[in-house]
Amino acid sequence: MKRIIVFILLQVCVFSSFAQINTDRVTAIGRNALYFEDYILSIQYFNQVIRAKPWLAQPYYYRAVAKLRLDDYSGAEEDCTLALQQNPFLVLAYFARGIARQSLGKYDLAIQDYRKGLEFSPKDRSMMTNTAIAYIQKKDYEKAKELFNEIIESYPKDSKSYLARGAMYAETGDTVSAMNDCNKAIELDPYYAPAYGNRALLYYQADKTNEALADFNEAIRLNPREEGYYINRGLIRYNLNDLRGAMADYDQVIATNSKNLIARFNRGLLRFHVGDYNRAIEDFDVVVSIEPDNYMAYYNRALLFNQTGDFQSAIKDYDLIIDQYPNFIPAYYNRAEAKRQLNDINGADKDYWYAMELERTHGNMGQVGQTVASSRQPDPKETEEKRDTREESDKNISKFNSLVIYDKEEQEKSQYQSEIRGRIQDKDIRIDLQPRFVLTYYEKINQIRESVYYNKTIENFNERNALGWKLIVTNQEASLNEFQIEAHFTSINEYSAKIEKDEKNVDNYFGRGLDFMLVQDFTEAINNFDKAIEIDPSYILAYFCRAVVRYKQIIYEQSHSAQDELAEAMSIQFNPSNIAGHISRTAPGGNESDNRSYTYDMILRDYNTVIQKDPSFTFAYFNRADLFCSQRDYKAAILDYNEAIRRDPEFAEAYFNRGLTRLSQGDAKRGIADLSKAGELGIINAYNIIKRMTE
Repeated sequence: MKRIIVFILLQVCVFSSFAQINTDRVTAIGRNALYFEDYILSIQYFNQVIRAKPWLAQPYYYRAVAKLRLDDYSGAEEDCTLALQQNPFLVLAYFARGIARQSLGKYDLAIQDYRKGLEFSPKDRSMMTNTAIAYIQKKDYEKAKELFNEIIESYPKDSKSYLARGAMYAETGDTVSAMNDCNKAIELDPYYAPAYGNRALLYYQADKTNEALADFNEAIRLNPREEGYYINRGLIRYNLNDLRGAMADYDQVIATNSKNLIARFNRGLLRFHVGDYNRAIEDFDVVVSIEPDNYMAYYNRALLFNQTGDFQSAIKDYDLIIDQYPNFIPAYYNRAEAKRQLNDINGADKDYWYAMELERTHGNMGQVGQTVASSRQPDPKETEEKRDTREESDKNISKFNSLVIYDKEEQEKSQYQSEIRGRIQDKDIRIDLQPRFVLTYYEKINQIRESVYYNKTIENFNERNALGWKLIVTNQEASLNEFQIEAHFTSINEYSAKIEKDEKNVDNYFGRGLDFMLVQDFTEAINNFDKAIEIDPSYILAYFCRAVVRYKQIIYEQSHSAQDELAEAMSIQFNPSNIAGHISRTAPGGNESDNRSYTYDMILRDYNTVIQKDPSFTFAYFNRADLFCSQRDYKAAILDYNEAIRRDPEFAEAYFNRGLTRLSQGDAKRGIADLSKAGELGIINAYNIIKRMTE
């Protein structure tokens, strides 16, 4: 509580000068944070506006959007309601509240919101689709079908509508119609991975395993980050007696997400199959550590303990199973065997005869694996029939040795979630340049590739420990959590106190500029970088940061003038014949106002200065190249990418961006070669683009 009070007081100190009169500016800063996915920080800014002017509708709506992105559906619903109380004509608030209510399972209320939004914006595809999905979720398939038919009639070339309707048909058991819709979705958009994933499941259900395998292969080629595709392909490979391939799929998932329980469970079963008992135990250890009520994992681990001679551990696991499933006969037989191995003859006999009595009174109950020997996993060569599977939500203990298929609930998420949530990252892979590099203290963890970017100027700066924080250069900025936000508001005040005592200390201005940049107050950040450069015109890092912040201002202003963040997230499409247009879609175009052109010139001058003072600063070449791309000066951009790669031959992002730039110029051969190199260096999206372009 004390920390929260201090945090609020710090915020009041920072904003007291304009909390009453300049809420527009605070809202703009909050939208900066929202646009750059700094959701917790954005909420803090919108809180300030709401406290100052609680009668405004938009701050509640923007705060709701931030809460949606943080999966706080109840909070988002409440904020949308408050926004609509202030302005009942705010269409996007109905949309956002519908999303929140749908995510909370309040399907009727969500439908009401979407219907209300459609009164103001008829034929809005996103709201129509979300309404249809809500009908599916409440099992009203007839209304869902009617609405999907209406959507498809209005948008006949929209592949996702066919896919969503196909998922509905599959849920009702109409696999023929489901297959037809999947085929149509693929015909309209042959680069949409979920269409192949859904069709693969339909093939699998129809026992067409080879066709299912081919579709999962294609889905993975198009979206190699989707774990569910690997999990289900592993199941297909298992059914085709390709244990090595199945194991490789589960290894791939676990390599990128060590806590994926389905992959861990299935790999544990496969290791059981091949006699790799100790490593199978390790997999089940992870499962039960994350999910302590996974009794199927306990039972399999108990069987493995029996195999490895650890009978005491086996008995502990059997005890847990029997407590939960007191009529599960195989557990008694197997515990009896373990007790016998420990010379507990009385205990073994008691378990054995109790199991016999259960069989007499209850029958065998269809349980498999009555003993350790008979409960081993079957060798793939012993049977050619389709192996048993279960969904993760199926807790029938008798299916303890069934591989887990990617859960129906997860399938529903993959089929519907992008429409319900409207998040950019749930859409097709976007054809955008790799982001520009920034100086910061934080970066996102990249599970595919781990890069350490080096520059002598930055290293020398860190050796001075001028800021008390280690400065890093990255193009994967991380959003701040509440404690980091608090720390940087504190830091701003501390730097201000230091500057009052010593107005000539350049590091204090630079450090305060970084803090303002991190809390998305671009105007104050630039003011501080200006002051640092005024005091020390050789301060390279201040030029670089000032250029970065000015460009952030431009791209935010353009997004603000184009359309709302949530609506923009729902409308991203891909046309492989127009790479150039997509390179410049998120960056400002060439036909800008004189004021914006002047800002471009200032950014360019800053990068030029950095390069002049430190020609080894490869990130300045990279960022300047991206600036040239935004102005469609592709020849100049390629020259800068060339220089960045010459100075750092492992610069994956430069290869990727140069590849896209060359494609935009019609140089397909060298463009694809660059993308191939980028993929080799760890940017996996490159392979998706290569496939699209070569086809």
